[in-house]
Formats: sequence, structure tokens, C-alpha cells
Amino acid sequence: MRSLLPLRLAVIIALIAWLWIKSTATDPLPDWRMGELVVIVPPAGMEVENAFETELAGLFAQQLQVKLKPVPLAMDQALPALVSHQAHLSTAARSTTDYALRFSEPYQSLAELLVCRGTTPDNIDDLAGRDLVVAAGSAQETAMREVHRERGKPGWQSRPDTSPDELLEEVVDGILDCTVANAEQLATARNFYPELGDALDIGSPSGMAWAFAADGDADLYDEAQQFFARIRQDGTLRRLVDRYYGHNERLDAVNAEAFITQARTMLPRYQRWFEEAADLTGIDWKLLAALAYQESHWDPNATSYTNVRGMMMLTEETADRMGVENRLDAHASILAGARYLQLLKEQLPLRIREGDRLWLALAAYNQGMGHLEDARILASQSGLNPDVWADVKRVMPLLSRPSVYKKTKRGKARGGEAVILVETVRLYHDMLKRMDTQSSLYQLPKAPWHSLVGNFIK
Repeated sequence: MRSLLPLRLAVIIALIAWLWIKSTATDPLPDWRMGELVVIVPPAGMEVENAFETELAGLFAQQLQVKLKPVPLAMDQALPALVSHQAHLSTAARSTTDYALRFSEPYQSLAELLVCRGTTPDNIDDLAGRDLVVAAGSAQETAMREVHRERGKPGWQSRPDTSPDELLEEVVDGILDCTVANAEQLATARNFYPELGDALDIGSPSGMAWAFAADGDADLYDEAQQFFARIRQDGTLRRLVDRYYGHNERLDAVNAEAFITQARTMLPRYQRWFEEAADLTGIDWKLLAALAYQESHWDPNATSYTNVRGMMMLTEETADRMGVENRLDAHASILAGARYLQLLKEQLPLRIREGDRLWLALAAYNQGMGHLEDARILASQSGLNPDVWADVKRVMPLLSRPSVYKKTKRGKARGGEAVILVETVRLYHDMLKRMDTQSSLYQLPKAPWHSLVGNFIK
């Protein structure tokens, strides 16, 4: 009788091979109705875009009542991955015919801007002798293709595995002559690189949309169209855009440069105290530092014409309430200002989401809780959401108008000033989150000189 060993061995080898193939093969994309929506979002390095698109996709997943699985991918990898069915949709896309895709209605229209080292030309055709590089797979690359089809020039290069933010930094460093970025990307970059000068609108704005594989689920595409129609109508989209981009372009180049310089030289002296205040209140120390800069430019002896004083510019009433004997003691001022801001947050209704709660509390820090409540009532009367900062800030400046404040409980207020404070603090906070303050270079004195001076001029 013939031995069965070779046959058994062959079966075992075939089984091992099958298991190996199965273990190394890419699992097919599950139906989103099974409970998980796989969405391609911008890479983590594109911090603002990543956060914005992830939250937007999260709202869509809530509508579908499924779990969101965000997949960060470089821009030049996103659409190819979508075509190969590695995700249900890709965010932050611009309509293109390069792939078999269909696109949602645009939810954001952004100007595409040419930026060059030195002087940016007045005409995009005038780039002779200059290298122009854009990020491969980006909306900027698509925009340049459209410009090229219309004009036949200029020439440019597409670089893979990069982002507009990185290319803007290369322009600043003199590595690259020119690049293209959208208006929000450039506005953010200018906060860190004030030397980025004039920009030229290349005349091909990007309508940012979501992309779906052409042979993908038609029901999912229809759900997305309904989703965007709804969030446009109820104001959700506008508020979300404002949350992530509404604070841009608050500073001119001179003020941005001054902030960056002082963040690197002055802030490390006080960073530990801001961190102590953060531990005490749970508020990000960089946010507290941003507030202090807006209030006093980190000057512990600052005094305003209204007699608010110190690092956090406390009123006498607030200082007494927080138990501060000397408002010019920077340490005491920082801790008291943080505790007061936390107290204001706690006074707001619990239903308000964390981000809006913080911005509303900052407005109250500037104008008082009473005037903030007047603004929230006014927002509600105007058909807006009193629990959302993007809505409240639209009506808060009206508190300085006699026709409005005479009908409020607390009367006249400089509501526009509160809006400027909140938006500028948001910007400073965003800048600090991107900077390395190198706190280890400094040692805080046990008895700061400004406390001693303050004892004499209190």
C-alpha cells in the first residue's frame, strides 16, 4: 500500500500557504451599515485640517449612528487609497478627473494663493527663473493643473509626501522660491512666519468636498449630501468653520513677530506658574499664558486706566474675591486669574460643550458674566444659539448700541472688545501650541523682584 505521507505533507503545505495568504491579504472594507465608517482625513502634521475634518466626519458618523474610524493619510495617498476601497470616503478633496470618483457638494470655498520668497509677482505668468513647488495630491496641485490648462504656463513641480505647511516653511527658510497654499493655510502660517509677504490669487479657488469611489455605495453618498444640506441650514457648518478658522488674521506681521519673540524670551520665566495654575484648574497652561499676554503682555506691573492691574489684569473686586493681597505679585495673579476663569466656566450651563464654554468664559472674564448673559439672551432672541460662541460673538458688539443695551438687564457694555479678546487669545493659544518655549533654560526666583517692587507701589 502506497504511503499517505506525501499526500498528507502536500495538504499541510497547502493549508499553511492558504493561512499565510489569508493573514497577509488586506481585509475587504466592511459595509458601513455594520457599524463602522472608515474615513480618510488629512495627516496629523496638518493639525488644523486634521482636527476640523475629523470632527466633521464624526458628526456625519453620528447621523449614521455608526462609529468613526479616521485614517490619516498623506494627500498624495488619499484618493488612490479611496479608489482601492480602503475607506468609505475621503475628506478635504477638490474635484478632479484623475480618478474614478464622485464628490459631494463643496462645503468650503478657499482662494488658492501664490507665495514667493521676497516679492511675489503680480502675475502668475511672471515666474521666469523661479521654482514653483506644490504638494502632490493636494488641492493646490489640482488648481495649478487648471491654471496650466487655461494659460499653458507656468511650469511647476509636485512633491510627494509633503504638505502646504511644510512648503511654506521652506519658502521662509529660503530653500524654495514659491509655493501655493489656500487662504486659511497661509493665514495660519503668517502667524508664525510674519515675513511671508504679499500673495497672489491664482484665480482657481478650491471647493473643498468629500470624495467617494465611483463604484461605492450610492446610499452613503446620498446620506452625505443630506448631511451637508442639514448642517448648512442649521448653522452647524458655519460654527465649525469658525471654531477652527475664525480666529485667523487677527494679528498684523509686527504684532505676530513681537508675540513670537516674547514667547521665546519672556514666557519661560513664568511657564511653571502657568503650569501650576493648569494643574489647579484643568485649563491648558498655554491658554492661560495666551490670556495673560493679551491682558498684560506678560508684564507683572501692568496697570490700565480702569485700574485693573498685574499679569492677569485683575480688578480690585476680583482680586478680593480670589484672596489676592497684591495684584502685582505675578504668581498670585496667575493663580487667581486661572481660578476666576474656571469659576466663570462653572457658572455656565452644563449643556454647553467644552470649547464654547471656554470662549464664553473668556468673554465673561473681559466684560463680566452679566453682560455675557445679556449677549446670550440677545442671541436667543435673534434666532441664534446662546450656547455657541460663534453665534454669541455675532451679537455681543451690539451691547454698545443704545437701541440694544437700553433693553438689556445690565446695560451698556464694550461687547466688541470682548470678541476681540476671545479671538486674539484663541490665536495666541494656537500659536503657543505649535511652539517650543524651552522652559528649561530659565529658573524661577523664589522671591521675584516684581513682588518686592509691588509692595512699594501697591
